[in-house]
Amino acid sequence: MSLFVLCDTHLSLSLNKPMDIFGSRWQNFEEKLRRRWNERVTDADTVVIGGDISWAMSLNEAKEDFSFINSLPGKKIFVRGNHDFWWDSLKKMKHFLDSNSFDTISFLQNDAQEVGGIAICGTRGWFADSKSAPPGTDYEKLSLREAQRLEMSIQSAEKTMPGAEINVFLHLPPIFGDCICEPICSVLSRYEVKRCFYGHIHGLYEIPQITCYNGVSYILTSADYLDFTPYRVD
Repeated sequence: MSLFVLCDTHLSLSLNKPMDIFGSRWQNFEEKLRRRWNERVTDADTVVIGGDISWAMSLNEAKEDFSFINSLPGKKIFVRGNHDFWWDSLKKMKHFLDSNSFDTISFLQNDAQEVGGIAICGTRGWFADSKSAPPGTDYEKLSLREAQRLEMSIQSAEKTMPGAEINVFLHLPPIFGDCICEPICSVLSRYEVKRCFYGHIHGLYEIPQITCYNGVSYILTSADYLDFTPYRVD
């Protein structure tokens, strides 16, 4: 039983949203993703998909994308990304899974799940600085809200799975270059988290995968950065 992570699948099987405009790595990426997933992941494994899962604007529009992911080996845990506009209340999303027999998928939202002694915690996160955040958004308010959601997730892990190693899975990088989302990083340091996996970053294939800051290793796991190969969490 192994744990993997992969962010930014950016599926659009029911939409006309070509991804190869973002570079050659995205050409026929769905088939590449399927092949490399099948090469590494078994039904006994779990894969955290760290956001930007589907371009769909609603759950019904995302049905084909969910079906594609559900058909792949292993269990999948979804973390919300900044482009996952289909994301709805947990009750509605669970009903959607049940209605379509998507039985290998679950959601991470203000809680935690355990896989092989690892506590999987996380949330969407927020941008590393206000300049990169969407125009018109309240940077301080949203970064604090995501930090609170992350803390709820970690506290859930500490309560329900004491002794498990806490690993955090975000979509947005809390640290990138000289920019730092202090509310998120503060939570990670306070709870002595050692590893934080994130995505969102595309096209920068020469940058280091791991950045260390205040005792935390921040690990980039965007699908195109990994050439669509799920990253094993040892």
